[in-house]
Amino acid sequence: MTPFGRKVRELRKQKNVSQKQMAGDLGVSAAYLSALEHGHRGRPSWALVQQIITYFDLIWDDAEDLEELARLSHPKMSIDTAGLSPEATKLVNMLSRNIHRLSLEEVKNILNYLEKKEELS
Repeated sequence: MTPFGRKVRELRKQKNVSQKQMAGDLGVSAAYLSALEHGHRGRPSWALVQQIITYFDLIWDDAEDLEELARLSHPKMSIDTAGLSPEATKLVNMLSRNIHRLSLEEVKNILNYLEKKEELS
């Protein structure tokens, strides 16, 4: 499941809306919405994200948060390390091979570290 998919599922449950109902209202298939929620589809289009924001009447920070989650929810990422150090390339390759072995706590620690670095830049 992607961060975006998890948030959409939470919003649906808060509003007591089924996947089938939401999919019909948005003009997409229930299978597509399910795949999007579970991370089996790529990042949603900007237009679909805007439809979902409108569908749930999200404003300001909540709308921006959903847009950011959509940007961060590409389940099949490709990272170009050309021009970076050999250590950076090694890091990306090791993370790719071992991410499934990391505990949720370890993943959260790495995320927290990277989010702090991003805030400083």
